[in-house]
Amino acid sequence: MNFKTLGNKVKNARLFKGSKDHPFLAPRGIFVANNMLFVSDTARNRVFIWHKIPTTEFQEPDIILGQGEIDEISRNAGGETNESTLLYPSGIWSDGKKLVVADAWNHRVLIWHTIPTKNAQPADVVLGQPNFNENLPNGAIGNDPTSQTLNWPYGVFSDGKSLWIADTGNRRVLFFNEIPTENFAKADKVIGKSTFTSRDYENNDPIWPYSIKINEKGNLAIADTQFYRILIWNDKNDAFTKQADIIIGQENFDNAGQNQFRLSPESNTLNWTYDACFYNDGILVNDTGNSRLLGFHKIPTKNNENADFLIGRENFNTSSDFKGNLLGTKSAIYWPFSIYTVKDTLFIADTGNHRIVICDIKNILEL
Repeated sequence: MNFKTLGNKVKNARLFKGSKDHPFLAPRGIFVANNMLFVSDTARNRVFIWHKIPTTEFQEPDIILGQGEIDEISRNAGGETNESTLLYPSGIWSDGKKLVVADAWNHRVLIWHTIPTKNAQPADVVLGQPNFNENLPNGAIGNDPTSQTLNWPYGVFSDGKSLWIADTGNRRVLFFNEIPTENFAKADKVIGKSTFTSRDYENNDPIWPYSIKINEKGNLAIADTQFYRILIWNDKNDAFTKQADIIIGQENFDNAGQNQFRLSPESNTLNWTYDACFYNDGILVNDTGNSRLLGFHKIPTKNNENADFLIGRENFNTSSDFKGNLLGTKSAIYWPFSIYTVKDTLFIADTGNHRIVICDIKNILEL
């Protein structure tokens, strides 16, 4: 990789590709807790855990979930759905004690009460399904959603007490007052719908919510992928009863243009955005379709604000495909799906290049 393509806001960048003999394939989820690294190796239907953040390009995982061995990659481990299998895992959350994984194509979320200590360790709790052996969306094809069902849940987030699930296929976010300890638990509240059984939507709702992030101040950000925007609530509690306070990437709730229908991206446009991450007093936006991260020193106070800085491309008008990757995409990040920060370290799931980029973030107020 040409690390200069990341720009002048990062330094000490390095690559991590997982197991040397069985490296990542399209990793979509990344999370760090208590210096442990969690990665959803999505296309190979497994989640990796490293007890310490790796410092070399390749390192064997300490724990594999979804498969029994490092060379196994089959959907649901080549058999029927059960408490140990995964199918296209995506979002991850952990506090270093509990672990929550969005098992997206099994239409469920799995919870481990303690960090797994062995490969293919069974989950303790399943949400979205009545048991560990069923995996249909909303219980059956064609069913309306309920407070207990899920349909392509791609994102999860917790503050250590409550749980939010991006129930993407049902175009909503489910909220649980406490992280459930029983299977098939009912959600307590819903974001984006007036009832639990509705799938209809208005443009001011999250249309295709993919990830959820909340900072210590209670600001809530939802990546609304299908409308090419990030929705921000100044108070997470307002999200159950009111539309978002701020939109990043569009002028208003009715606009939904890819790069706002422009020929090339600009400092205020987005293209298939799958994630965001609060950093210091601002926010980083994962502009996946443009293969870049947009940075804001402060959380915007009005719709369609211009980003203050850029990571991943040489200027705001350069998109995923440019002269530098005519012969391959590996020189720069390509279709990154997930980002996460720990203090001043940035982790990027460089999904299109099948790798993780780890780098230090310089003071973003520097010119």
